[in-house]
Amino acid sequence: MSVARPASTSGPARPHVLDNPARAALTGPHAHFAERHGRVLRYPVDVSPWLALSDEPDAGDWADLAALAGPGAEVPLLGFRGQVPPGWEITFHMEGVQLVDDGLAAAPDPEAVPLGPADVPEILDLVARTRPGPFAPRTIEMGSYLGIRRDGALVAMAGERLRPPGWTEISAVCTDPAVRGQGLASRLILAVAHGIRERGDTPFLHTGADNAGAIRLYESLGFRLRMRTAFLSARVPERMGQERTAGVA
Repeated sequence: MSVARPASTSGPARPHVLDNPARAALTGPHAHFAERHGRVLRYPVDVSPWLALSDEPDAGDWADLAALAGPGAEVPLLGFRGQVPPGWEITFHMEGVQLVDDGLAAAPDPEAVPLGPADVPEILDLVARTRPGPFAPRTIEMGSYLGIRRDGALVAMAGERLRPPGWTEISAVCTDPAVRGQGLASRLILAVAHGIRERGDTPFLHTGADNAGAIRLYESLGFRLRMRTAFLSARVPERMGQERTAGVA
């Protein structure tokens, strides 16, 4: 009879759930969104562009990704630090940071109103003018979104995106240029964080490593740097993706 041995305290540390947050979300609270091919997972493209490789993708994973996305498609690789296979082209690269709640003064905001599917046309218009990051027609389904209106028009918003177990990402933070400088983004971040904490999760977020103004704002609110990451996109080779198309969920 074999006897289980206690885990070694000198071995490599286990990956943190936030090290690969898209995969943790798609195998956890957002599993109902997951489209799968082999070990590769992704959100429906009208929900979010994010997809998830395994922590150490092999040749089969890259072939499955190619089959899932299709020849010539451009795919985002959140946090990927390895080498793409021969024939793949890196089309975008930006260094980023991941920050986590370290004492946010989270609180509801009396002016913040919930946003839903009926608000999507206004949301997409605000996103197009402010460019806070990807927002698709069904992104609103990923979590709770709050907005502030002035004279009936949506002028600021923030909401929830990735949901790894125990954590929720704050995203889509944006303010119409006409009302910037009034603290609306800060108020919405704290209001969204309040809702996240109310259900027992911890807020986190991402931004560009060179976005010094945003980082200062987040740190002043009570976020702290957890790790540096990267935002990449790569193009699937034109000759890949056709031979492994069976079995797409």
